Amino acid sequence: MENIADQTQWLDATAQAGLVADGQVSARELVDAAIERIERSDHAINAVVLHWYDRAREQADAIDATGAATAPAGSGSGDRPPFLGVPFMLKDLWAPEAGMPMTNGNIALAADPPIADHDMTLVARFRDAGLINVGRTNSPELGSLPVTEPIAHGPTRNPWNLDRTPGGSSGGAAAAVAAGMVPMAHASDGGGSIRIPASCSGLVGLKPTQGRITNGPDRDESGLSVNLVVSRSVRDTARILDAVHGPGVGDTAIAAPPARPYEDELGSDPGRLRIGLLDRDPQGRSLHADCVTAVRSAATMLEGLGHDVEPGHPSVLEDPSFTPRFMAMWATNMALGIKAMEKWLGREMTADDVEPVNWAQAEWAKAVSGVEYGSALGAVVEYRRALQSWWTQGWDLLLTPTLSEPPVEIGAHDATPDDPMAGMKRAASFVGFTPPFNASGQPAISLPLHWNDNGLPVGVQLVAAYGREDLLLAVASQLEAAHPWADRRPTLA
Repeated sequence: MENIADQTQWLDATAQAGLVADGQVSARELVDAAIERIERSDHAINAVVLHWYDRAREQADAIDATGAATAPAGSGSGDRPPFLGVPFMLKDLWAPEAGMPMTNGNIALAADPPIADHDMTLVARFRDAGLINVGRTNSPELGSLPVTEPIAHGPTRNPWNLDRTPGGSSGGAAAAVAAGMVPMAHASDGGGSIRIPASCSGLVGLKPTQGRITNGPDRDESGLSVNLVVSRSVRDTARILDAVHGPGVGDTAIAAPPARPYEDELGSDPGRLRIGLLDRDPQGRSLHADCVTAVRSAATMLEGLGHDVEPGHPSVLEDPSFTPRFMAMWATNMALGIKAMEKWLGREMTADDVEPVNWAQAEWAKAVSGVEYGSALGAVVEYRRALQSWWTQGWDLLLTPTLSEPPVEIGAHDATPDDPMAGMKRAASFVGFTPPFNASGQPAISLPLHWNDNGLPVGVQLVAAYGREDLLLAVASQLEAAHPWADRRPTLA
């Protein structure tokens, strides 16, 4: 007879919460099951860098002792949190939880992790939704690369093939979910870092609209980065978005609230949609045949659901000036990230404290004048308006590959002795389809609709107009019902 760790390994978070609600298992049993799975498989995958087992068990015991607490508004129907008792993990990047450590993937902080004195608002909302954090997942230092191989903690490996990356920067989160350690995990996305690992790891990855979820109290909603999760199912993604969306105090970008709960979009009829198909790299870079096959297959699936799919995409995606504009903002964020870590360390950081790729970006950013940076911001605003305008011209969704290649080998994005930026240059061709929609602020989702002949997942991306997560979730649930992926499981897990 299977033990609880095996019985629950491939259940999504909604199903696990249902077991607790029905009294079939306790929260403590779910947490212990997740810990058992981490302990037996993470030595090969290296997804989890900080373990909070004792604290998680205490929280589970408190839930079992008291039952469901009254949940705050927006965290589910009735008075029961939607994911009460479900094990979960936070990404080790800019997501403080009071009393707990965080390293941002940095070797200096990993040696003596600072203890947070407050919660990120989103972290508190995860907790209010009933989730129990059992630890932190691996991330590249400062989230800078689309793979997860920090010097501080070592590489995270893809459960579908241990020689391959699970993506980044939420690679530890994706590997943990793909391996069945936990059913859902926190992820963030400043240039594709939810969608990239979802594609590489065979998961659902929704990048919400800019301003949908507060980044408070420490970070700005008007920047490139947004937060949510990677998950095994569309319903988990919809339900957690219902639980955590909404502004915080002092937010500078606030998306209009949805007309109804996102969970209500599951199984709903979105009508007959006009969907643009982009099955080539608009910058003229190479696109792997597996990614072409994946996106064309998804187009056929959507046509089978009654939608109109035809070649079409915003012409501004072909603008070659986007990448240098984006990098001016990205590199400046690296420099600001290093400044923030200096406050935690209580001293200035040196090149010995920071990985070469990030030190090089920060040094480059220091040489950019305020006028040059302001000009880059203005150019991105112009780009955002041009990109969003395509959705006003009779188009409902854009369908693209998520990535330009299947998951690459571990080490493919390493710096070289004579070029610390080699990994970033490699990234430009790997992730060209994701950063534009961080700049535009639009919601985009990666769905696991294809696996190649080598058994590697190859995701496809759907992009909606600003604020239209409802449409993405409705169509994603259609695709999940017609072409389910829940039974696909990595044998290495």
